[in-house]
Amino acid sequence: EPVNHAMSPAAAASVVGISKRFGKTSVLENISFDVAEGEVLVLLGASGSGKTTILRIIAGLEMPYTGKVILHGKDVTELPARERGVGVIFQSYALFPKMTVEKNIGYGLKIRKRKRKEIRETVKELLQLVQLEEHRKKYPSQLSGGQQQRVAIARTLAYKPEVLLFDEPYGALDTQTRVHLRREIRALLRKVNVPSIFITHDQEEALELGDRVAVLNVGHIEQIGTPFEIYNHPATEYVATFLGAANLLEATVRNSTLELGTARIPAQFDKGRFKDGDCVKIVFRPEDVSLSKSEFVRPGLHRVATALVEEISFVGAYERLRLRLEKGSGEECSIDDSYYLTTDTPESSAKSVIATRPKPEASATKLHIGERVILSITSFTVLPLSENKKTLRE
Repeated sequence: EPVNHAMSPAAAASVVGISKRFGKTSVLENISFDVAEGEVLVLLGASGSGKTTILRIIAGLEMPYTGKVILHGKDVTELPARERGVGVIFQSYALFPKMTVEKNIGYGLKIRKRKRKEIRETVKELLQLVQLEEHRKKYPSQLSGGQQQRVAIARTLAYKPEVLLFDEPYGALDTQTRVHLRREIRALLRKVNVPSIFITHDQEEALELGDRVAVLNVGHIEQIGTPFEIYNHPATEYVATFLGAANLLEATVRNSTLELGTARIPAQFDKGRFKDGDCVKIVFRPEDVSLSKSEFVRPGLHRVATALVEEISFVGAYERLRLRLEKGSGEECSIDDSYYLTTDTPESSAKSVIATRPKPEASATKLHIGERVILSITSFTVLPLSENKKTLRE
């Protein structure tokens, strides 16, 4: 068979058709992706989705059942971990407590018996890169979490790894430190031209860190794309609901419109996927909802229904509302879908919609509980029903 399949010219690291079983249990099914030189790919998934197993297979700590790992054009599937040149950065950083920063960074080169001068020069370069020159003589215990993380990265970069793997590296830190660190690491990885793979279960982290994000669900990739694509154009209901709050309403395809109760929304359909009369789900984010007190709806908005304000709460800079759609507003598909994969409780999700409004808008048009409003949406994604059934069953 041709050796170079699935290796796009720009790919620096590739995983091709990887599957993994533990006994009878399949943990990964046919996973394939490429990471370009200098690109950050985030594997995002709940615990048990298989992301750690993928990382361990790339690192050479686990053998795949099928498939291969290719680093810079070389098939390393059979190579032991230490011969792959893969740099793994774990949650605990695992720095040597009795070594200074510079000794920690040079350690890998020292055990590889490199010349002293080479070690000195490499350490000097890396100290500059991670901006720790003035801390070179300190011990790990004298550094902040973020500085320790940078030492761990520098130590890994010292032996020019083929690919950098980050195993939930911020798990142990508080939110503010994490946000700050993400930005630092992001900037640092932009400077080093090494393909990097992060694993996390934190949606916000994935969207902020990744050039691309692969959303994993029980051992398979649901969608891979830029943070913008997966957030705004989720390919499946799982992706939509996993990446923050999503509203789901059922509708029927009629010509080139969607029918929700009395509302008609124009939509572009992929003719191969949707036929006339098909039941579909439309997915939209709370920030895609627009509320008005009058029947007048701004151009560019799609009127969906009238709704009653049920709950109003403040979330920092946003006002969050729960709205109950009035009877006859959509949801008239004949299929009995008794369970929903929304972030809300099942019994309320069928007819309720979550909306968020930024402060200026909330102040300009004050709404009260029990008030009737016109609910419109700015953008949405259409998903088939059948696909969701499949996702739910698994």
